[in-house]
Amino acid sequence: MNTRKGFTILEIIVVGVFASLLLVFFFIQKANVDAMNRDEDRKIAINAMYYALEEGFYKEHQYYPEQISEENLKVVDPSLWTDPSGHNLGDPESSYSYEPANCKDGKCKEYTLKATLEKEDTYTKYNRN
Repeated sequence: MNTRKGFTILEIIVVGVFASLLLVFFFIQKANVDAMNRDEDRKIAINAMYYALEEGFYKEHQYYPEQISEENLKVVDPSLWTDPSGHNLGDPESSYSYEPANCKDGKCKEYTLKATLEKEDTYTKYNRN
């Protein structure tokens, strides 16, 4: 009787294909989770800017600025001005945008804050007052 110990080529190929599929699935899921985390970071930044505008700047001045930055919204963590791609608010490539409206002499009555997200629609905040 001739018995051999070990695996056949077919068994090794099946296990390799199965392992490859698991790795592909893992990396696809990891990419999705990473994108959702970046989207969450964008929402946090927009919310921080929004509350700084509403609870800080508007309450003090009774208008909104034509541009927002670290200088006029000092309570916002400086790291939040940079999106997860490394672009600052105001850069053409930035996923953040501030659009003032109804402005006169640098004093605006309205604005729109937006963040372009990867896994969801654009996250938008409008002036409250």
